[in-house]
Amino acid sequence: QVQLVESGGGLVQAGGSLRLSCAASGRTFRTYAMGWFRQAPGKEREFVAAISTSGGSTSLADSVKGRFAISRDNAATQLYLQMNSLKPEDTAVYYCAADAYLALLRGGTMVHNWGQGTQVTVSS
Repeated sequence: QVQLVESGGGLVQAGGSLRLSCAASGRTFRTYAMGWFRQAPGKEREFVAAISTSGGSTSLADSVKGRFAISRDNAATQLYLQMNSLKPEDTAVYYCAADAYLALLRGGTMVHNWGQGTQVTVSS
């Protein structure tokens, strides 16, 4: 098991940037692939990005490609999501997740470790 705590959310104008962080507890961080998901009001939680254990492989949802970047620091047990050119439709609660890489890509019940979420609001 790994405990995950997100931070860095907030209110930003369209076109702005935010950097989300996820602090993971425990020495097992480097054994987990990591990911970001988001859930907007009235919608299902959706995949945003994933990164492999070493950081050598990443995957991004089509809706955020070219705007978001995922990275990790295994020594600091931190996961990051750099969000640029934010749009109002990016408004959601963003969740950090830890599991196998394929499980993160499939999302939903395949993922077993979740943070509590951080709110991102993009105003037009």
